[in-house]
Amino acid sequence: MEQTTFKQFLGLLLAVLLISTSGVLGRYIALPTEIIIWFRSILAVIFLYIFLKIKKTSLKVQHPKEYIPFLIGGILMGAHWITYFYALKLSNVALGMLSLYTFPVIIAILEPLILKVKFQAIHLFFGVLILIGLYILTPKFDLESTQVKGILFGVFSAFCYAFRILILKKHATNYDGTVLMFYQVVIISVLLFPTLFYMDLSGLQTQWPYVLILAFVTTAIGHSILLHSLKFFSATTTSIISSLQPVFGIIMAFFFLSEIPEINTFIGGSLILGAVLFESFRVKK
Repeated sequence: MEQTTFKQFLGLLLAVLLISTSGVLGRYIALPTEIIIWFRSILAVIFLYIFLKIKKTSLKVQHPKEYIPFLIGGILMGAHWITYFYALKLSNVALGMLSLYTFPVIIAILEPLILKVKFQAIHLFFGVLILIGLYILTPKFDLESTQVKGILFGVFSAFCYAFRILILKKHATNYDGTVLMFYQVVIISVLLFPTLFYMDLSGLQTQWPYVLILAFVTTAIGHSILLHSLKFFSATTTSIISSLQPVFGIIMAFFFLSEIPEINTFIGGSLILGAVLFESFRVKK
């Protein structure tokens, strides 16, 4: 591997590592989830606006009919973030991140229905493999269990994320990825603004440094580096490397939160990540 390519690979790896901090931060920050997501969004709006102005990138929407998919995309992104953080708080970092990472195969299964592309039977196999993995993650299916609730929130978050990607996919070629992200965090900020008036903000002063890290390091810097990496690597290669997110998250949770995954987490997680990696390598081939 040439030196320049190796540097770009390290950049992609750094982006995945920074984004992986969302698991530990989402579980650690002692504030209502909706408040965390609002501050994450509004601070990202500020950072991305400055970034786009420096780049002199146009924020103009090209066609009025695109307002609706942009709005839906923003709502789905907000729902994805909120339910993901609920998953982290109800279960643990390992279960929350692994249940979320079912989204690549969910996309593969839903894509023929939404975008009318050719259906591939192997995606059903991957879907079954993920269901088995989720079943192993949940040794006893009891809706009163916070771990089960966390896994269900994680899978719902994955569905929201998958739908958001499929809805915005046709617009990705006409807009800079940072512009699409900017519109989404603007929509999330507007929709969650009322929560500031009836949710508990008493812990904000002590939790502020961690909220800033989540907004700037995890969201703005991490996703910006990831978008930059797409110039040098294919989307498939990026998704393969991104499969390290749950691994990084579990390692960070071990060191910072003293969370030790159980054996069923390793087995079920291996099936889920195995399905994601196998599909990514298959597409790349």
